[in-house]
Amino acid sequence: MHSTLSFSRATTVPTTNYAFHSQSPINLRFCGLRREAFGISILTRSSSGRVRLSTRGRSKRISASTGNNGTPPKSFDYDLIIIGAGVGGHGAALHAVEKGLKTAIIEGDVVGGTCVNRGCVPSKALLAVSGRMRELQSEHHMKALGLQVSAAGYDRQGVAGHANNIASKIRSNLTNSMKALGVDILTGFGTIVGPQKVKYGKVGFTDNVVTAKDIIIATGSVPFVPKGIEVDGKTVITSDHALKLEFVPDWIAIVGSGYIGLEFSDVYTALGSEVTFIEALDQLMPGFDPEISKLAQRVLINPRKIDYHTGVFATKITPARDGKPVIIELTDAKTKEHKDTLEVDAALIATGRAPFTNGLGLENINVVTQRGFVPVDERMRVIDANGNLVPHLYCIGDANGKMMLAHAASAQGISVVEQVTGRDHVLNHLSVPAACFTHPEISMVGLTEPQAREKAVKEGFEISVAKTSFKANTKALAENEGEGLAKLIYRPDNGEILGVHIFGLHAADLIHEASNAIALGTRIQDIKFAVHAHPTLSEVLDELFKSAKVLDMKTLRKMKS
Repeated sequence: MHSTLSFSRATTVPTTNYAFHSQSPINLRFCGLRREAFGISILTRSSSGRVRLSTRGRSKRISASTGNNGTPPKSFDYDLIIIGAGVGGHGAALHAVEKGLKTAIIEGDVVGGTCVNRGCVPSKALLAVSGRMRELQSEHHMKALGLQVSAAGYDRQGVAGHANNIASKIRSNLTNSMKALGVDILTGFGTIVGPQKVKYGKVGFTDNVVTAKDIIIATGSVPFVPKGIEVDGKTVITSDHALKLEFVPDWIAIVGSGYIGLEFSDVYTALGSEVTFIEALDQLMPGFDPEISKLAQRVLINPRKIDYHTGVFATKITPARDGKPVIIELTDAKTKEHKDTLEVDAALIATGRAPFTNGLGLENINVVTQRGFVPVDERMRVIDANGNLVPHLYCIGDANGKMMLAHAASAQGISVVEQVTGRDHVLNHLSVPAACFTHPEISMVGLTEPQAREKAVKEGFEISVAKTSFKANTKALAENEGEGLAKLIYRPDNGEILGVHIFGLHAADLIHEASNAIALGTRIQDIKFAVHAHPTLSEVLDELFKSAKVLDMKTLRKMKS
């Protein structure tokens, strides 16, 4: 986010769901796959040539930063090389082909990155199961619909197989879509060896060196594990391990109550586990809008088999061994004194993610990471140790830390491709939505109410808040899912949308009307005339925008006079 405000979903500030490590990155992992991921290819290779990017109007000084690392080659193997074939790299590659660029993508692990293999995709498969289990287990919900069902059960291996199968399918489709469009997939770990030059290869084999006019770093992130926590992959696990669902513990502690922790609490409690949250801050779900957090806790935490400890660090976690359970030592976050010891069957470390940037060879181009993140400007151009731009080098996604969301990485990659093909483009991160796929879901875009009020005070304007309930929505009531709230934060003087937050049925799908409105600069006084089908959940947003009170010009003139 390009603002002096602290924006919890778009900055490299410490994660708010667990503060043991003061520089741990934000806990966000969501999906932004294009339709090609599902085997639908609509792109064709463009016949247009490349256009050199104009730098008119940009104040940042560009420095080659070559030092003793050689000079850029005069001819290139590729127009564009992307290091990392996750969602961000995939989105950039497809857009590059569409723009007529000869493109290669380097991947040392498996195509799809975290999102497809260890994140968004398999986690949504598990959450699909938990949602159905939760519905079938609710006698009150079934009775209200006039349904009778026998006791619901599940097959753990079948559930795990569902998550693995969908990940494999989408990984295969991603690979095939790039190959079909002419993207060269180069296997091996990529390292920058000099300006516009990358080597790649597998361990034990000779490295290959390739050159490109432009290079994009898209290496993503890995689970962050604070010091003092011993991960054995069996009883003390990260989200990578949890997605395999190798067993369902009777009692599991989840360290961190952000997006990852909340989603897994939804899965585990639906499958019969008891959950204990361990949160460093004084309240659960600190990264959400406070009003949404309060409602979500009432619905997602309090009625379920979940208890919690807030204001504490898990300073030491020892895996189960020799017949002993997992042992967790809790320390008071303020006094740093020992507070309690927990004994549980398993512990999930959901403390955020750390950038995967080691071994990239950034020292060869005089780039120094900041807490592991590659420094970039608003156009994703890499900045060297002297504060100068490194020519033809970009970094997108989790590796730059601007907004650790898979779809944000893809959007950044597309933005970069626009730039290298001659069209200046800056992504507005305030328009990028985020979602937590609990039951019900949580979604948001833009600023929280406290952030908006801080901005208003600093810049000298007023804000207003409008709200609407799912209880007033026909479709939600028909589904017997009236628990929910939509909240709009806006400027009454000009109708600018500052933030929208939704908690309720299909909130993750509903948020995009607000997201697109922010991206396009649409004002409330215009969007309130949009027509929504009836009866649909989209009318929640329709009522929300219609309830906002924007001052007319006559009233504004009176106020100013």
